[in-house]
Amino acid sequence: MLAHDMALKIERFACPGKGNGLRAVHKVRAGELLFKASPLACCISKKRLATACHNCFNTTVSRAEGLLRCSQCKMARYCNARCQKQAWSEHKRECSRLKSLTPRIPPDSVRLAAGILFTEQLDTTQNASEELYSLEEHQSHLADMSEEKQEGLKQLCLVLQFLLQEDRGRSPETSPPPGLDLLNLLAKVGHTFTLLSSLCEGQWNRCVCVCSRETP
Repeated sequence: MLAHDMALKIERFACPGKGNGLRAVHKVRAGELLFKASPLACCISKKRLATACHNCFNTTVSRAEGLLRCSQCKMARYCNARCQKQAWSEHKRECSRLKSLTPRIPPDSVRLAAGILFTEQLDTTQNASEELYSLEEHQSHLADMSEEKQEGLKQLCLVLQFLLQEDRGRSPETSPPPGLDLLNLLAKVGHTFTLLSSLCEGQWNRCVCVCSRETP
């Protein structure tokens, strides 16, 4: 069932001091589906990269060797050729960039933010997952963050810029949607991830320094 077919079952509301929310507009039966939509973007956690299919998220394969691995980036894995083919339309946007960074793997939050940018750049229509709240409407809460977290976000922003700059010769430069800068995007994504633990991975120390020198 499409998202717009179920939109009338729930509504948006604002709770002062707590933020936005969703609530049912009628009595809900146990197990009733209220809303369903594909995500705007998604990524496999670094901890699951070798054990989960990057298309259907299947983790039942007993050994990592049982998953097919992308021959280019060496990171994405799939149950079979069918899953790999289905995922290519989205994976091709990041594949060459990840390949150029091997063996380094960007933090989860950076890969997810890049996925959002790729989606927003190539698809100008509203995604079903944004029917209730658009990306622009989500709050970054930057003003409420400690200086330490804000500094962590700035460093992750450098990594994201570095990732987007890779392979620029073969791919058009990716830029944020109008009105959304990279820092705000990472802040919105960052509520799902632990920012500082992602930042402190030693393999990215050199990458951040290189990007710092190249960024005005």
